[in-house]
Amino acid sequence: MKPRSMPLRRAAERAFVGVFLAAIAIALGTLAVLLGTILASALPYLRPELILNNASVTNPYEAGFAAAIVGTLWVVGLTLLFSLPLGIAAGIYLEEYAPKNRITRLLQAGVANLAGVPSVVFGLLGLALFVRLLDLGPVVLAGALTLTILVFPYVVITTQEAIRAVPASVREGALALGATKWQSIRRQVLPAAGPGLLTATILAASRAMGETAPLIVIGAFFFQQFLLN
Repeated sequence: MKPRSMPLRRAAERAFVGVFLAAIAIALGTLAVLLGTILASALPYLRPELILNNASVTNPYEAGFAAAIVGTLWVVGLTLLFSLPLGIAAGIYLEEYAPKNRITRLLQAGVANLAGVPSVVFGLLGLALFVRLLDLGPVVLAGALTLTILVFPYVVITTQEAIRAVPASVREGALALGATKWQSIRRQVLPAAGPGLLTATILAASRAMGETAPLIVIGAFFFQQFLLN
């Protein structure tokens, strides 16, 4: 290394760090200006009535989001109630019990492919299966079942990754102490995979909460001015 090369490299490193920090400061400043502008515009309308009142077409200034919030909680709650037990159980089976053969590979490929299907396709499936074939109609239960199919592959894949991240020594230690395979999974593997399972729950809830296309397809496009009972 030449004697002058080290000072030049340090100067170049300082210049790179300076440019990097300046870019971050500009980005954060732009974000702060945008958020400040939005907050200043919305501040006069941020009242308790915005959450407590129902929607209204006669007086928009007194309208609120109570019906939309309650409906979202119903749909997301039922979706998690259906998808989490099924998805976690499927992930445990595929990762711990399923034999490594062609059928298992087909199941893995099917789950992975389901995660890439557009959400409107699940809406068409829910319309044909739950709304028309089972004659449920455009109700909350039909929407929750449709979203359950949508978020199911994400729960399965995240559960598998969480279980796969648990060291094999945890399973081997439990089995060496006389525990059965299910006891080792239930009492050792699943608690160790708890953060990953929590991630699966958050992903399922956020995906179900943010999807509108499947609900519109099954018929949830009407104007609602009352709370669900």
